[in-house]
Amino acid sequence: MLLFTANGIQAVCVAKSATIMLNDTIVGNDTIISRTPEDSIGIRYLEKEIDDKLMKLEAPVDTAMLSSKSDSVMNAPQTPSKRWIPDSNKSLWMAMVLPGAGQIYNKKYWKLPIIYGGFVGCAYALTWNTKMYNDYSQAYQDIMSDNPNNDSYKNFIPSYVDIESNLKYYQETFKNAKDIYRRQRDLSIFAFIGVYLLSVIDAYVDAELSDFDISRDLSLKLEPTLFNDAFRNRPQGVGLQCNIKF
Repeated sequence: MLLFTANGIQAVCVAKSATIMLNDTIVGNDTIISRTPEDSIGIRYLEKEIDDKLMKLEAPVDTAMLSSKSDSVMNAPQTPSKRWIPDSNKSLWMAMVLPGAGQIYNKKYWKLPIIYGGFVGCAYALTWNTKMYNDYSQAYQDIMSDNPNNDSYKNFIPSYVDIESNLKYYQETFKNAKDIYRRQRDLSIFAFIGVYLLSVIDAYVDAELSDFDISRDLSLKLEPTLFNDAFRNRPQGVGLQCNIKF
């Protein structure tokens, strides 16, 4: 048999079947618990606290108050974000010093691939046409010379072709090819300069128009009117005038 005593609660282990004793005494299979009056008061207080919480949970929700709070949150004044307005002069100088820097300053990053793609294309065309012009120019000089050791033109003509029988034709062909590639080389240089100037102009215009006031109040109005005679200051005729508001 084991006996435990703590704060007025006694537990005695016995080997008997479960029965219910009188007055707050419970007898189990192995344990007998005796409750004192203080324990009963604590249990009643706990039950009352549970009932109060259940009452609060079951209380109706004030939807009107919740709706007013939601409306006040949604209708709260919001601070407008400050719009970025670049300086056109600064954008111009940046674009002149470094192509694409003006677009970066204006925060128009999507234009950078277009600008640099144009520069890459012009640089490739300039390199290719310069190489071809130099090759055909050297071949034309060799075919026009009397020195048999100067035969670079043979790299452009198949070996089975008789050049001597059509020497004038091939001389004219190499001359025309040389002139064509020289012209294309010069055009590539102008295109390179054009892309540079377009990038500068685009940066300046974009920055200048960023502060342009575009009103939403756009209207078109047609109405009859009287046309006055400027010399006699009298009505000359009736017409229709168009008023555009922007």
